[in-house]
Amino acid sequence: MNESQYHQMVDTLLIDIEEMLDECEVDIDYESASSILTMTFVNGSKIIINKQPPLLQLWVATKFNGHHFNYQQGQWIDERTGVEFWSFLNEAASKQAEQPVNLCKGK
Repeated sequence: MNESQYHQMVDTLLIDIEEMLDECEVDIDYESASSILTMTFVNGSKIIINKQPPLLQLWVATKFNGHHFNYQQGQWIDERTGVEFWSFLNEAASKQAEQPVNLCKGK
């Protein structure tokens, strides 16, 4: 993957997340600026998703930990745990929302 492809893929992913948050039944506010998506939960906790172009990675900071995702075989995979991005995001958002959150990659 080259840098141009990387930017396109991550930009699309961030837009997908925004669209899913708009449709989500759980109250999660979000703000997007300069390739950073900040999700804010009712309890004040945040999940921050941002690009890391020099490494071609997607970084996610949660209330509990930071995670770095690499694109492998068509999926974003956490380099430490091996967990796929969408599974991770649903679990992290559910913990921080203190109720089930299901953001589905419907594409």
